[in-house]
Amino acid sequence: MKKRILLLCAGGTIACRPTENGLVPSLTGEDLLSHMSSMTSSYEITSKDLFSLDSSNIQPEHWQQAARRIYEELNTGHWDGLVVTHGTDTMAYTAAMLSYMLENPPVPIVITGSQLPLEHALTDGYENLRCAMAMAASGTPGVFVAFSHSIILGTRAVKTHSSQLHAFESINAPAVGTVTAAGLHLNSEALALLPRRPVGAPFRLRDDLCNQVILIKLTPGISPRVFSLLADAGFCGIIIEAFGSGGMAFLRRNLVDTIGDLTRRGVTVAAVSQCLYDGSDLSVYESGRLALSNGILQARDMTAEAAVTKMMWALAQPGDPRDLFLRNVAGEISPV
Repeated sequence: MKKRILLLCAGGTIACRPTENGLVPSLTGEDLLSHMSSMTSSYEITSKDLFSLDSSNIQPEHWQQAARRIYEELNTGHWDGLVVTHGTDTMAYTAAMLSYMLENPPVPIVITGSQLPLEHALTDGYENLRCAMAMAASGTPGVFVAFSHSIILGTRAVKTHSSQLHAFESINAPAVGTVTAAGLHLNSEALALLPRRPVGAPFRLRDDLCNQVILIKLTPGISPRVFSLLADAGFCGIIIEAFGSGGMAFLRRNLVDTIGDLTRRGVTVAAVSQCLYDGSDLSVYESGRLALSNGILQARDMTAEAAVTKMMWALAQPGDPRDLFLRNVAGEISPV
């Protein structure tokens, strides 16, 4: 019996056609499906449209719209898996946010797209869709990104290339799976990063979020006043891309004390590393230990995308957002 896969279309390059104003998402779900005849022989695919956007226009309300739609569709019990086509520029943010919003999904939710439009002669869209469909039919629950023959946890995907077809990497964690001539191979080590759920745990939608979160990259000489202005402007959460393992200035322009003042005012502040790999460890250097003593959280090996979306989500959930931010929710933090 064929696996029943729902294809939700959200625009992006894969759905683009050239216009006088550049590439514009134009293909509907039915248009995409008409190009996928080789896949319809293997799966029972139904397409529905979510929205049709260049992913640079994806906003937090679109994440909520997508999460609610996915929740409604999966609650019917009709689908064995779900594929979302999406633009690549903000795909990592969407994948991470859906990983938090959709708790204990019953089936695979796989996000994919392409670097070239599906109707382009050299498109990578067909291969990415084939990999996404294989993962959606795998029976492995969770939120994933499928791209360039790799399957990546939704909280570990980062776009690392703007034009190469191998656009995404799995950061600080092995890929969940790879697709070769022998088929889809899943990696149990990567899947073990997902927290264990009690047997029979319900599928829940937790789509509240806080928009007042910002990501700031430190540069030498940055003024501490920047952070005070952000708090005065109403920002509730700040993710700092700190140097190396989490370093930030505490001499001359004392960022640490200023940010400590913000945490005492109730602003949640966390540090990720500007380095793509290995993450932050504020316990190593004096500057990091001073940051910890001033209430700054360390995001450890979370990606910036996973940390930003997690803080937006955690600030809107019941309980202490600091505790929730530090907890492994969807595979975004490796075990110590």
